[in-house]
Amino acid sequence: MDARTRVGLGRRADLGADCANCFGLCCVALAFAKSADFPFTKPAGDPCVNLDADDACRVHAHLRDRGFKGCTVFDCFGAGQQVSRRTFQGRSWRADPETRAAMFAAFPVVRRLHELLWYLDEAVTLVEPSRDAAPWLAAFEHVRQLSDRTAGELAGLDVDAEYDAARDLLAEASEIARAAVRPAAGSRDGRNPGPGSDLTGARLAGADLRGTTIRGSVAIAADLSGALLRRCDVLGVDMRDAELSGADLDGAIYLTQMQVNSARGDADTVLPAGFERPSSWTGRRARPRPRDSRAPR
Repeated sequence: MDARTRVGLGRRADLGADCANCFGLCCVALAFAKSADFPFTKPAGDPCVNLDADDACRVHAHLRDRGFKGCTVFDCFGAGQQVSRRTFQGRSWRADPETRAAMFAAFPVVRRLHELLWYLDEAVTLVEPSRDAAPWLAAFEHVRQLSDRTAGELAGLDVDAEYDAARDLLAEASEIARAAVRPAAGSRDGRNPGPGSDLTGARLAGADLRGTTIRGSVAIAADLSGALLRRCDVLGVDMRDAELSGADLDGAIYLTQMQVNSARGDADTVLPAGFERPSSWTGRRARPRPRDSRAPR
């Protein structure tokens, strides 16, 4: 079993996408609208025009150049191979209309369950050094078993209720991990980041956010260049076009690859182990020094 996660999916012990073992579900089952992220509108259930007969993307190497920024941001958390290889045991959506409808209904449900598994797995990692992780392990195993249900069972699952049930455990794990870290100062424009904050365009360059929580905040286009986010709870933070050049996100709590993909960064951005640096991140830029270099890391 992989040291990073606690669930084996297809050929990978991971909660990341394995496109080689998926039937291109994100390119078919999901809808998208013409916007800055997509060049045209596609209804749910219609294959993208770029999907070939082998369920591969014809323009994968040029998605941003072709206007498909939204595709480069998306992460299925391993739901693609789970549904393709386990729920439907290798039977493609191309097989028949009944399989198609059932598979497309199951995919978004499993994706949300796997995202919750990602958070619960991190919560286990956060509490294990100092505490009995049994409640978190039990919650993880419960959600893992849900993701293994049949397509019919998944269709009737209340995923929102599962997130509600896990919320207190995720918050407690965050508090345990942040307990020894001094909460830092606010932003340069006077805003004090906290849960659910509107940080759109906030000037947080060089800010020391270690030990704080900004979970559920909107940080679209925020300047977080050179910021310190170790042991900062970023669960659900909207980081679209946030500037992370030179920021230190190693140890950021509940960070996902999707958040990283949606932001801007550079070669000096520090990411946690196991995260991929987006190919769109290039070069280096000048950035301010953290405000308090004496704070514990």
